[in-house]
Amino acid sequence: MASSDTWIKEYNEAARIADDINGMISERISLPASGPETQRHASAIRRKITILGTRLDGLQSLLSRPTGKPLTEKEMNRRKDMVANLRSKANQMASAFNMSNFANRESLLGPETKQDAMSRTVGLDNSGLVGLQRQIMKEQDEGLEKLEETVMSTKHIALAVNEELDLHTRLIDDLDQHVDVTDSRLRRVQKNLAILNKRAKSSCSCMCMLLAVLGIVILVVTIYLLVKYL
Repeated sequence: MASSDTWIKEYNEAARIADDINGMISERISLPASGPETQRHASAIRRKITILGTRLDGLQSLLSRPTGKPLTEKEMNRRKDMVANLRSKANQMASAFNMSNFANRESLLGPETKQDAMSRTVGLDNSGLVGLQRQIMKEQDEGLEKLEETVMSTKHIALAVNEELDLHTRLIDDLDQHVDVTDSRLRRVQKNLAILNKRAKSSCSCMCMLLAVLGIVILVVTIYLLVKYL
């Protein structure tokens, strides 16, 4: 009877984890479409799904090697249906997060197949199953920590690139301002040169006229003196 109560307790814990996953999926709607926070939330959901899969494997293993008082065939089938239904829900949740191979456990446990995962639970009692779950959680945590380090490193690189782009943008803006100022000054210089050139031409014309008048006066005076004294 104690063994039966243990199985029910394990199943209720697995069902609770499934409910937690559903709640986390619902919370995901309020998060941005992308970003570090969204990625961490999705990773946490995937980890929960992994834990749920381990729980289901443990429940299935307990059914395949029952201990204590034998179960009736009806009760055994009922429990198998309970595990199958919960695994179906887990597969649906895994599919929503592109964990398409969740049923085979390949995407969650690396190159191991479902048979390999089941073999890890063979010979383990409840305490051993809990230890296995903690080991898998530890492996998942280490993987998430490495992923977080990579994301943070990428974030720092992106921030550095963004600062560099901002600096270049400011330099380009300053260069544009200097070009505008230089162009404005050049236009003023050109305008002043045009005015000076016009004035120079006007002064040259006046000087020529003055010289011509002076030449005529000198010529008239010369002719007058020649006529008077010759």
